[in-house]
Amino acid sequence: MASETALVVIDVQVAIMDGPEPGTPPAYRRDETLACIGELLHKARSAKAPVVFVQHEHATYPPMRPGAPGWQIHPAAAPAPGEPIVRKQAADAFYGTPLRHELDARGITRVVLAGAESDCCIDSTARRALSLDYDVVVAADAHTTYGTNGVLSAEQIVAHHNATLANLPHPAREIRVVPTAEIAF
Repeated sequence: MASETALVVIDVQVAIMDGPEPGTPPAYRRDETLACIGELLHKARSAKAPVVFVQHEHATYPPMRPGAPGWQIHPAAAPAPGEPIVRKQAADAFYGTPLRHELDARGITRVVLAGAESDCCIDSTARRALSLDYDVVVAADAHTTYGTNGVLSAEQIVAHHNATLANLPHPAREIRVVPTAEIAF
């Protein structure tokens, strides 16, 4: 039986995870986050659940230009042959992309989200997925952001978005924020 749950790995790219320029710090808890994403990939693939990668591109920002070294998906979370890669230019991974088509074509009703950045693409995509009638699971320990947004530390940003997303009401769908260890496909 096909899984109704898909893993969506968002923007786990070299420039985001390792830092956009030489000498810049990596994403908050990079190694731990990549390990959790690796665990989710293993679980999803073992269960034969669909995995969809989302790759951000930005034509005017050199590290994120298509083809640039920083634009590449991080080798610690590389797609397996045949796993689709959806390219995006906005925070919301559904906006102007075939993500919804990729999910609907596979009969997906529940998405598990992991990746970067907590306060941008994870948050935007989680909210949009809920509005598009998907149940949403955010892997609490498998998303990250940069060091600060000028107000909050990276640790506070991740905690804030975990708490905020866990409490979004919806009349027909569910959003949960749980650790990787509790996620099953």
